[in-house]
Amino acid sequence: MTDLAFSLGYRLRWTVADGLTLVGRELGRLRHAPGEIVAALIFPAVMVVLFGYVFGSAIQVPDGGNYREYLMPGLFAMVTFSAWLGVMTRTAADASRGVMDRFRSMPMARLAVPFGQTGADLLTGLLMLAIMVGTGMLVGWQPHRGLIPTAQAFLLMIVLRYALSWVGVYVGLAVKNEQVADAMVPLGLPFTMLSNAFVPTDGMPGWLRFLADWNPVSALTTASRELFGNPGVTSGNVAWPLAHPVTAVLLWSAALLVIFFPLSLRAYMRSGR
Repeated sequence: MTDLAFSLGYRLRWTVADGLTLVGRELGRLRHAPGEIVAALIFPAVMVVLFGYVFGSAIQVPDGGNYREYLMPGLFAMVTFSAWLGVMTRTAADASRGVMDRFRSMPMARLAVPFGQTGADLLTGLLMLAIMVGTGMLVGWQPHRGLIPTAQAFLLMIVLRYALSWVGVYVGLAVKNEQVADAMVPLGLPFTMLSNAFVPTDGMPGWLRFLADWNPVSALTTASRELFGNPGVTSGNVAWPLAHPVTAVLLWSAALLVIFFPLSLRAYMRSGR
């Protein structure tokens, strides 16, 4: 039993060490693509200004309130949901260029490659959130319920983002083509728009409102509004994910990890065959 524990501990340390090396590789790759870094950093600020000032004047917040305070949790959710798109394109690029094949030929833990992709995305996602927080505060947004609920809201975003990044790993390994992955990026837009992130779902047709209310983006947006104390929190007879948004986000995250973590590992192991 001791030998088994030692072997498992050694494998775990080996995997973590190799995974951290590949996280560094992903971050180092970004240093050689300054345009990609600038675009990733500017995008959240542009979204705040565009939706907050251009669309905000035409949208009424339920029960009144500042639209930019209503909007910011939705933008946080949108940036969180974009995780799988970035991971998908980077993974597909590595697969199409033969990088994955070279990794498999090296003496490294097999789990390290997908862990490196998802770990690097988590770090860049934290930076994007930080920039969006700063921009939101400049335009008048702020959390109202104190430090602990605010930290809980951002922790939910981090958990869901990490779960979504495994979706990106699997899809990227499945398509194995950088151009196809790039073409799929616009498909992520309907998922964020079909939610309560930017407008209330009350005025949608019944079937469309059902899809929006059960969208994980809506659950994360509602949970964030509750924890931040921002306007737009739903009440009354609403769909279960909006009545229990924190639980819904955790369940979505767990479901995505349970499904796509093993699928991603299997796809990586089989991609070289």
